[in-house]
Amino acid sequence: MFYREYPPHPALAAHVECVWAARAPGFAHAHRVLPDNCVDILWQDAGQPGFAVGMMSSAILVASEQSVRTLAVRFKPGMARLFLATPLHAITDQRADIDLLWGRSDADRLADALWEGDASERQRLAIIERELLRRLRAAIAAATPRGAALVQQALRALEGSGGALRVEELAAQLSVSRQHLAAQFRQHVGLSPKMFARICRFRAATAAIRTTPTPEWAQLALDCGYFDQSHLIHDFQALTATTPERFHFSNHRVA
Repeated sequence: MFYREYPPHPALAAHVECVWAARAPGFAHAHRVLPDNCVDILWQDAGQPGFAVGMMSSAILVASEQSVRTLAVRFKPGMARLFLATPLHAITDQRADIDLLWGRSDADRLADALWEGDASERQRLAIIERELLRRLRAAIAAATPRGAALVQQALRALEGSGGALRVEELAAQLSVSRQHLAAQFRQHVGLSPKMFARICRFRAATAAIRTTPTPEWAQLALDCGYFDQSHLIHDFQALTATTPERFHFSNHRVA
């Protein structure tokens, strides 16, 4: 499967992680998508409407029966709500057609522009970026959603700690209650602070496993913010339905 990421337009860089393109092979296949603390919007040339994929609390298996081209944008944590104008907990662990979020007229106009003519991949992605810039300007002209600044502070603290910062400590640092922080996360992120931190640790662990030929599991667990190896195994089973050892084998097996 072909997959490539591009840096976003500079004016979108504070909000967008990347724009990306993928092409699935022309035969039946499936691939596993892991939780990454991001929200994506995808457009595909298979005739279906564009759709947003909300924050994920576990891995999903994506199956395809035919060749499909995908163009997409991946938002930074806590930033998608500016562009989707909906509380993000409403689409957690599910997808929502973009015509329901943006209106059918705008959604159809964008879809038509994306797939017409012989434009290059990067030119098609630039069409998405222009629409995002238009929506960003409109969002900025309106009022910034309440709680957005607080959530961004919390996200920076959680990511900076690798997910090791306890939610009680985080709430105390921000001078808010744990309940208020959780409510704002539901609106702006789509996950609870605890689940967001859990996925931060999980992402650190998957990155370490991919780059370590022979992991020392107890030490890797501690390095990634887990209490012990059992804690690491428990999270992998919950988030991927597999073990760290099997995940390691699948990423290091010799073809």
